[in-house]
Amino acid sequence: MTPQPSTTARTAHDEAVDRARDEIVRVGTSLFARGYVHASAGNISAKVGDRHLITPTDAALGFLEPGRLALVDGRGEQIAGDRASKTLTLHRRICAADPTARFVVHTHSTHLVALTLAGVWSAADVLPPITPYYVMKVGHVPLIPYHRPGDPRVADLVTALIADRAASRTPIRAVLLDRLGPVVWGPDAATALAVLEELEETARLWLLTDRRPEPLPDHALDELRSTFNAAW
Repeated sequence: MTPQPSTTARTAHDEAVDRARDEIVRVGTSLFARGYVHASAGNISAKVGDRHLITPTDAALGFLEPGRLALVDGRGEQIAGDRASKTLTLHRRICAADPTARFVVHTHSTHLVALTLAGVWSAADVLPPITPYYVMKVGHVPLIPYHRPGDPRVADLVTALIADRAASRTPIRAVLLDRLGPVVWGPDAATALAVLEELEETARLWLLTDRRPEPLPDHALDELRSTFNAAW
């Protein structure tokens, strides 16, 4: 007979799931209030043990209810809540590919979607390193070619990039989906949000200046690497 987890262990796990539910609701409310998401666009997930919590399909992130968040087990099967977002596969595979990833956010942030429409700096780096905090907090952000929302092939592309960048010692924290916006991740909500906010702000600056500013020079990038361990 398979040993059953103790009551204490089950309670601790349940408490962790409840905390993650509250955090997702808090983040969704904050993103909506500050204009990072609109209508039912975007999704948020958190990894708790081998399970994932994710916002339901077509949920409005500014009006989430903790008990309606989808809870998915380690095999990807839903065990509670409303029907999971169609991007569940992408979120789960990001966490599998990057062991530091435990909180994933996807938005249709205005300036980042506009950037894909106007033209990114390059497919490997959607924005040039024009500010030190972009280099330090965000790093390289590759463009993912357009696929329909929820297309499972996107997960293949993203996880391949995570592996390639990790091998080159320039790990990524985000990708930009063509016409659909950014996907960012981190060990916790605060880290993921810092990446998203700096990424959207840099896109706004780049577009407001008609994409004219030159990147930081090599010596400045070297200084950021040596002083702050920036992954650029």
